[in-house]
Order: sequence, then structure tokens, then C-alpha cells
Amino acid sequence: MIPTHIPIPLPGGLHGPLPKFVRVEQALSLETVDNIETIITEEFKKFADIDLKGKSIAIGVGSRGIKQQLQVVQAVIAELKAVGAEPFIIPTMGSHGGGSVKGQIGVLTSYGFTEEKMGVPIRASMDVIELDQLANGTPVYCDKMASEADYIIVCGRIKPHTDFRGPHESGLAKMLAIGLAKHTGATALHFNGFDNFKEMVPEAARKFLGKANILFGIAMVENSLENLRHLELVAPKDFMERDSELLKLAKISIPQLMINEIDVLVVDEIGKNISGGGMDPNVTNRTGTDMKGFDLGPKIGRIFVRDLTPVTEGNATGIGNADVTTQKVLAQMDWTKTYVNIVTAGVLDGGKMPLIANTDRDAVGIAIRGCPGVASQKARIVRISNTLEMTHIWVSETLIDEVNANPKLTVIGEPFEAEFGEDGALMGDI
Repeated sequence: MIPTHIPIPLPGGLHGPLPKFVRVEQALSLETVDNIETIITEEFKKFADIDLKGKSIAIGVGSRGIKQQLQVVQAVIAELKAVGAEPFIIPTMGSHGGGSVKGQIGVLTSYGFTEEKMGVPIRASMDVIELDQLANGTPVYCDKMASEADYIIVCGRIKPHTDFRGPHESGLAKMLAIGLAKHTGATALHFNGFDNFKEMVPEAARKFLGKANILFGIAMVENSLENLRHLELVAPKDFMERDSELLKLAKISIPQLMINEIDVLVVDEIGKNISGGGMDPNVTNRTGTDMKGFDLGPKIGRIFVRDLTPVTEGNATGIGNADVTTQKVLAQMDWTKTYVNIVTAGVLDGGKMPLIANTDRDAVGIAIRGCPGVASQKARIVRISNTLEMTHIWVSETLIDEVNANPKLTVIGEPFEAEFGEDGALMGDI
């Protein structure tokens, strides 16, 4: 058992002097759609020639924390009801939510998806049917209740994946291949390893499109503030082309750190609602795999994770990509949810435990000690809320020349000292 307090008696201790900090605003992608309901109404006209009266429609909703997804799904439900369809919602989240019906319903509820709010039934099962097989014999599965509906709608945020690179990463194709395949299908596909996802995800999606009755996909691309930059309803015949094209848009829309070299990155929170990898390797350049393509951001010496998001419900997937965390994080972890997610994906490094500090103050000291040749008062330190919300960040004064030289970075306010409470917790909002 990991002790609840770990003394680290070092000469000089862990609390060396830190540089002052400044608050910095990053000029990130802010383009947004104007009116969700209007867009859905116009997009729905693409399917006006399909008679949906009395038809059962399974709407698949995933486990990602997409800020405006509830409003989007509500708008789609309104259009379906207006033409006499009978929609219902199902979880499409592979192994997430602990790979259980109760857990997946809980994830939907945490995002506000309840029968009362949505006005339609929410039905969940981990039962699947086999639709087809890939060329290597891997089965392609579909949620059983979805397969029994007259039509399926899949809802997905399109963005770069956290563990592999390819023409189809996180998006509509993956929601078919893994999300709608439930725990059984996610396990089957992940068994082949992320090295093969570049080919297998689109292959599985095409098999799915050929055998399941897909009505359309809801494609969402977010800007750097998690607001929708693009929204469209995609017909099955256009799934693969639009999924790939919108990925290009997503890659220039995601938040990024605009600092070139960082000794210590302090991350206030990680969680499944932030990224499939807990903290997005598209920001940190750290992934649980050895896949190439995650080296476009800053060079980071050490990462300290301070907390888990409440919505992640203890799922600490991605904690293994940190170097230091605290007893506070350890106490919140749901080991079963974390391990189910990690083992299903087969990316075991994402679940390894970093060094566990007693307090935030100790953790910062440990992280700096992990940067050879860096004195504490000279350390280049950046603090972010999480890897989604990075419009405002803390930057140590040791990086001020780089900040001032970048027209997309603006210092807000005067320099200040980092303060820690009596319990050693880092104080102050970003």
C-alpha cells in the first residue's frame, strides 16, 4: 500500500525559491458557429426525402465532455420528433464508464443527458452483435439495441487522437468502430495495438457503414475554448471523406501552448472529459505509446498533475504521462475505472504511477529537482488549468523574453509570487 505521507529528507529540502509569475493570454482559435438550432434545422433538410414517421432512431452519445453537445442533440431530437420519428439515446463510449451499464449511464447523466431533460428514453446495454470482420479476422461489433433500431445516428467530436496518427483519428469513423462497438468491440480492436489503428479504424468504419442502417453523423469541431467552430450532419456516403477533411480543420483549431521550452508544466486537472488520454498529448507531446507525430508542441522537462476533474469520476487515465502528482490525486482515483480503460486500450504506460508528493509545494520542488542543472529560481515554469482551457496561463518571469517576442502572447497584470496555503496547496486562480 502506498503510504499517505512520504517524507523526503534531502539536504536543503524541496522548497527552493521560485521565480515570480505573470498571467499571460494566448491568442488561440476563437471562431464559433452562430446558432446551433438554426444550423441543425438547415442540415436536417438534407434528409427530408427519408420517411422517418414511426421509425425508431438510436442516437449514440459518447463519453467526451463536449460543451455544447447536449444542445446539439436536443436540436436533433426536436427535428426527429417534428417528422414523427421515435428517437432514443444510447451510450457510445466503448469501455468508458467502467465498461458497465450503470457506469455509462452515469457518464451521460454527468453531462446532463437525462430522460427528463432530453424528452426521450435513454437505453443502455453492453450487449453487441457481430456485423462483420476485418481482413485480419477481427470482429466488427455493434450495440445490440442500436442494431435493432430502424436507424442509427452517431454523434462525435472530430479532433486529433491522443495515441495514434492517421487520416481518421477521433471522430465519426472511430465512434462507429469503437464507440458503438461497446466494451466487447473496443477490446477486440485495441487488441491489435495503436500501431494498426491508422488502417483498422477506417476499415472497421467502412464495414459498419456497409452493414448498419446509419441515418447520419453529427460532426462537431471545437475551437480552443471548447465552443463549436463547425457543425454539420453527415450522410453515410460522405462519412469517410468529411471525417478526414474535418480532422484537418480540427488540427488547426485545438488549443496549444505557445512556449517553446518548459522545465516544469503544472497541470491543474486531468480527466476523460478533457481528453481521452486525460491530458492531451497534442499539447504535452507525451503519449502512452511510441507513436510519432506528437512532437509539434513545446519541449517539456517535467509535468506535475495537481487534480482530477469531478466529471472523470476517479478515472485517472493518463496519469502515467505525468512525472509527479500528489496524495490528493491518489485519494480520488477509482482504480477499477482507470484500469478498465487502460487495459482495454492496451496502453499500460498511461496508468503507471508518477512520484507522489505530499503537497503541491513538494511536487513543484520534486519536478524542478528532476530537471538537471536547473536552479529553482531560474526554472522555466508554466501553469495551465488543463489541456483544453489554455487561453489564460501562468508563466514564470524566466520566460518573459519569449512571451514579449510572441505577438500571440500578452502579459496581463503585474508579476506576482506563487503562494501556497498552510496545507501546501498552490493558491490563486489562473
